[in-house]
Amino acid sequence: MKKRLLSVLLSAVMIGTIAGTAMPVMADDKEDIRVAGVVYLEDQFMKLMLAGYEAAADEAGVDYVYGNCSNDQAKETELINSYVAQNINGIAIAPLSEKSSVASLKAASEKGVKIALTDGTLEDSDFITVGYTSDQYQLGQSTGEAAKKFIEDELGGEAKIAVVQFKSLLPEKSSQRVNGFLDVVEKLDGVEVVADQDAWVQDDAVSVVSDILTANPDVNLIYAANEGGTVGATMAVKNVGKAGSVYTFGIDANEQLANMLLSDDNILQATTGQDSYTMGYNSMKDLISSIKGEETSIEEGTTEYVDGMLLERSDEDGINDYLERLSELSK
Repeated sequence: MKKRLLSVLLSAVMIGTIAGTAMPVMADDKEDIRVAGVVYLEDQFMKLMLAGYEAAADEAGVDYVYGNCSNDQAKETELINSYVAQNINGIAIAPLSEKSSVASLKAASEKGVKIALTDGTLEDSDFITVGYTSDQYQLGQSTGEAAKKFIEDELGGEAKIAVVQFKSLLPEKSSQRVNGFLDVVEKLDGVEVVADQDAWVQDDAVSVVSDILTANPDVNLIYAANEGGTVGATMAVKNVGKAGSVYTFGIDANEQLANMLLSDDNILQATTGQDSYTMGYNSMKDLISSIKGEETSIEEGTTEYVDGMLLERSDEDGINDYLERLSELSK
């Protein structure tokens, strides 16, 4: 499972992806099979997923195209319909919604297109080939366990918590991650949630969290449920001069967040990341195997969880191992 195509892919994604448009990745000597990978954002998480898609397609010797619907349900439908019209054999997709993404994907399946899910589930998934995703509740639990220990060891068992969500973007995922976190930390009698707002883009999170800290000066812990929120919350704490008295915990992992964990400002304490490369690679690999009539890694029609990875300030070796893996993927 050599991950040797990421640098080429990232360049292509950064300069060539057009929202709602299928972007071809050219390859020579391919079998007469065409597959597509679909994502909905252009962050590092989704870029690594696309890298996994492409690596699996390249290893299998098939033609591959990719598209980004830019968090637009209508554009996701347009992409899927365009792939059906192009006689694509299979689509590996990170669906926008458990409910709203079903109709177009099911219609594609009924026309003979095989569907593999990545980083998501569907309300009706009887028609899928395979799926690989994270347990969103478990991601929240993982960070929650780290926060609970921190509250007990460093805050005397008491915390005034502000929650930063992304309900307006992906309500199901946001709620699952937040509930997983709160179900752990609220076991402590001294924990109280005093603010709960949406801010999943970094710049927005900086502003929202700054306002939260102004309105709630007793807040001493912030939980952000996604990458942009975690980065923005950590920056906001530093900007308002509360490093050392307000601490952040998050979900998702990238190079920036890893370096924030290594920073001596002591703000970000832990975050649980998803292995989007493996999700993308496995879903595309099994999708192609199914198209070829070969055995898949998991039983067809099922979805398997890919474990998240907890990065903690207290585990510097683990953070550096993660950064090394990112570097390898970039070669």
